[in-house]
Amino acid sequence: MMDCVLEIRGMSKAFDGVKALASFSCSVREKEILGLIGPNGAGKTTCFNVVSGLIPPDSGQVMFRGQDLVGLPPHQIARSGIARTFQILRLVRRLSVLENVLLAFQDQPGERLRNVFFRPTIGAKKEAENREMAVCLLDEVGLAENQSMLADELSYGQQKLLSLICCLSMGAELLLLDEPVAGIAPEMTEKIIGLIRGLPAKRKSVVLIEHNLDAVTRICDRVIFMDAGTNVCEGTAEEVRRDPRVIEAYLD
Repeated sequence: MMDCVLEIRGMSKAFDGVKALASFSCSVREKEILGLIGPNGAGKTTCFNVVSGLIPPDSGQVMFRGQDLVGLPPHQIARSGIARTFQILRLVRRLSVLENVLLAFQDQPGERLRNVFFRPTIGAKKEAENREMAVCLLDEVGLAENQSMLADELSYGQQKLLSLICCLSMGAELLLLDEPVAGIAPEMTEKIIGLIRGLPAKRKSVVLIEHNLDAVTRICDRVIFMDAGTNVCEGTAEEVRRDPRVIEAYLD
């Protein structure tokens, strides 16, 4: 059996008395793509927000490689090996495509003042390496030719793709992707699906939230259907799609 990368145990979270998560539990295996589906308000994004440290849970544990992440600040969780995207893209729109990717690299020597003054060659060397890697990542998805453009000048689908590349440039082991193909053209959907499907070969694990069930079926190894903050059912995408509770939720 594959090793468990992430394990969520009994996670609960309420807002003004309304339960967004109700003793929710799940696990993510090494090099697995896990899908979270369910109606709006099911608790999917709240789950991401707790795992990434944006909000604290009322109870429960978030174990990443055996370490409980609850109580850690978001930047420390990111450095531990978890990166995420957001429904509202968090790009620096007045910076170039390349600059956005470069900003996402972790632990850059130039961020330390002593290196700027006393070890400038180390910072310059690392910056050159990061730039080369950033261009390579952009080239893989067909954005290298747009690297000098402002992020704001890209199409919405390209911006979603750039957001995913920024996530990858962090070097994280676990990626949390919030609706990566929602609202974009079919051609860009295919490109992003192909990119995500290739992540396990790069030793990445993925949890994604998505309402596009066809995309979920093509991307995910396993799917969890959430409703009212709980794990209602899980299995392969086809198994979950045939569950009467899922059919009822999506027909409504």
